[in-house]
Amino acid sequence: MSEEEAVYVGSIDQGTTSTRFIIYDKHAHPVGSHQVEFTQFYPEAGWVEHDPVEILESVRVCIAKALDKATADGHNVDSGLRAIGLTNQRETTLLWSKSTGMPLYNAIVWMDARTSAICRKLEEELPGGRTHFVETCGLPISTYFSAVKLLWLLENVDAVRQAVNTGDALFGTVDAWLIWNLTGGVGGGLHVTDVSNASRTMLMNIKTLDWDKPTLETLGIPADILPKIVSNSEVIGTIAKGWLIPGVPISGCLGDQHAAMLGQGCHKGEAKSTYGTGAFILINTGEEVIQSKHGLLGTLAFKLGPDAPTNYALEGSIAIAGAAVQWLRDSLGIISSAREIEELASSVDSTGGVYFVPAFNGLFAPWWRDDARGVCIGITRFTNKAHIARAVLESMCFQVNDVLDSMHKDTGENGEVKNEDGEFLLRVDGGATVNNLLMQTQADLLGCPVVRPADIETTALGAAYAAGLAVGVWTEEEIFATKAEKSTVFCPRIDKEQRKKKLECWYKAVSRTFDLADLSL
Repeated sequence: MSEEEAVYVGSIDQGTTSTRFIIYDKHAHPVGSHQVEFTQFYPEAGWVEHDPVEILESVRVCIAKALDKATADGHNVDSGLRAIGLTNQRETTLLWSKSTGMPLYNAIVWMDARTSAICRKLEEELPGGRTHFVETCGLPISTYFSAVKLLWLLENVDAVRQAVNTGDALFGTVDAWLIWNLTGGVGGGLHVTDVSNASRTMLMNIKTLDWDKPTLETLGIPADILPKIVSNSEVIGTIAKGWLIPGVPISGCLGDQHAAMLGQGCHKGEAKSTYGTGAFILINTGEEVIQSKHGLLGTLAFKLGPDAPTNYALEGSIAIAGAAVQWLRDSLGIISSAREIEELASSVDSTGGVYFVPAFNGLFAPWWRDDARGVCIGITRFTNKAHIARAVLESMCFQVNDVLDSMHKDTGENGEVKNEDGEFLLRVDGGATVNNLLMQTQADLLGCPVVRPADIETTALGAAYAAGLAVGVWTEEEIFATKAEKSTVFCPRIDKEQRKKKLECWYKAVSRTFDLADLSL
């Protein structure tokens, strides 16, 4: 490879259960990658935490290993790495000391439900209840979002309260924590977040793209602990000494689902579903903010430069998707690895009437029931572990169907992305999409084609695109022209009546999950 051809972009993909670093060449093909899982902490029922220092170390390891692999394969990454993009698990909340650089508490993860009482109190006290902040931030009051997690930390952690009072605290989602450390940490780190992550805090005005002062005043959150908000594609800063890639610009940053939209090349009216720990379905609504009437969230899609137009989206967030497979592996021991579930589930031709609803910490879109808890119903003496495994896979698909049904109601025909034959279609990505049974089941329950790209890691790819766009590696036209390459299409195989019957049973199962939270204590 000649020196002129040695052009690479790196992507840090910091997810809920693992971190990876992927290096792409100028054709957006991966040439080196490494992935590391990290510890999940469950201090109490409904609580989920991460160690921010462990996350930071996982980034360091992944960068080193991916660089080694790419170099071993003959890629001159050392001289050709032009930019770094970053994408991350959203809403996960942490505070750290600007003087020591150490976290003041573990990161509270997006799916954590400890803030239920805070949410109920806000709903009771504020005009409009649960929808009080929707007009400004696009989001309902929910345990999902960063603001209520921050309130919990302020109320319950002495170290946080003291650091805030003395001006030593910095608040951020995981992107802000990583950027601060990557750009120098204590004494020089940049305290920055991007518009997509900021849009998930419940604190940013989604029209002005700035922290909303009335919201901060209402919640009692000091503005000086908040990071600066930037676009998704611009040079934010450079990697500091002490990392393996000093001087390389960080020029792209997006929350994971927004990065996946960019990686899928979603124009206005196009939708995608990402299957990871949770599942997240977004449709690009263009430069228009749509307020959902059917349980969805108004949010940012992406803003590809400081002066670029803002693309908005409607989103349906599902808390538990792939995490249910991990539960089968880690808590029940039904499988020893996530990959085994397809073979096990395929050993039976149906669930045998079993329906599984993974409302471990409540239900997100379109139900928004934090009082829900998981159920597995329809069990008979005939039921075996294969039926349960298949029901777990089906639960992901049923939940995506619920969100898309709401999405169609909110957007009408403008949201019905169609193929050349005039059929609605859904673009998919994420680690779980390697499971062909899952994808076929999704097509069956939706009654439409499901399109899986050749590169299913579109979250990492989207962050790389944003970073490369900012430094001239790619143009916007090139990014949005690549989505049709080598896709696999799954078409429905069951008829309308079968689909209707299964959905009716699913809705009955969902209704059984309501008002069970107190029983789980």
